[in-house]
Amino acid sequence: MKHLLLTAAAAVSLILPAFAEEPAAIPSPGEIVAAAPASDWVAIAPSDLLVMDLAPDAKGKARRVIIQLMLAPFSQGWIGNIRKLAAAHWWDGTSVNRVQDNYVAQWGDATEKKALPKGLAVMSEDSYSLALDGITYWESPKTNTTTLKAAWRSPERFEGGPIIRDDSYADGTMFWKGWPVAIAGDTKADEIFDRGKYVWPVHCYGMVGVGRNMSPDTGSGAELYAVIGHAPRHLDRNIAVVGRVISGIEYLSSLPRGTEALGFYKTDAERTQIASIRIANELPTAEQPKFEYMSTKSDSFARYADARQNRRDPFFIKPAGGADICNIPVPVRPVPAK
Repeated sequence: MKHLLLTAAAAVSLILPAFAEEPAAIPSPGEIVAAAPASDWVAIAPSDLLVMDLAPDAKGKARRVIIQLMLAPFSQGWIGNIRKLAAAHWWDGTSVNRVQDNYVAQWGDATEKKALPKGLAVMSEDSYSLALDGITYWESPKTNTTTLKAAWRSPERFEGGPIIRDDSYADGTMFWKGWPVAIAGDTKADEIFDRGKYVWPVHCYGMVGVGRNMSPDTGSGAELYAVIGHAPRHLDRNIAVVGRVISGIEYLSSLPRGTEALGFYKTDAERTQIASIRIANELPTAEQPKFEYMSTKSDSFARYADARQNRRDPFFIKPAGGADICNIPVPVRPVPAK
């Protein structure tokens, strides 16, 4: 009997630690990003970065805003103009002339009298979105309409990144080379790739668009704005999206709100002056900012997107079970110093 009791006690001692172990901690989105391997990050070319230096603040602190320009084939007519404007140093001495609460911060020539560089392109409204048929810019050259249809109907992700089916402004949204884009087609989601297909970049927080007058004017790119409030998705396909702020958004979002209609400033004294705007590769090599984004076709991004849609880390009580495309911001970070 004594032998049996000892054996039973030994067995219990082996079992109890298993019950005493804490469940494995579920990582938060931020922890997933921090743990992503270097291979899951993609460098942003300096030629795709627009560097805006505002006048120093009241305490003399420098204020630099860095914008990543939209990749081809989206909005390339406007982006070509932006490159010409930056090369001509056209924005130097202009200002942030509009800040509307929960909406946008806008900059350009407040007088609307400054001559534009010659040779700027004029775009049509058709360029706000692109036809999906026959395009070749998906992540994999092997991806075609058939595989896209299959990806939409069953898997949660394909080469371009996770697909978000539920959207109030489109038939669906997804990620393409690090950018959030929307798709519209037939009214039935599972027929989206069959006919009437269009794709366009969307207005999330920090996205940069082109100011314009009434249609058919589409704007030249000389007047730009950054979204500093709730995603104004109603602007999608009505205004060109040309980039996103990846650093320094706080220098725009914290500016005093304009007192005139639509948040425009009334006097020059209220405006924040722009010292310079340059494409990053125009700066000396040592001064060029270096950033990278998390590949939206990586396993790390798939886990991150899932975690943003279904928060299971300790603070949360009930996972939402989904997320708007703008609530899954693509991680961007400065390149770690070597």
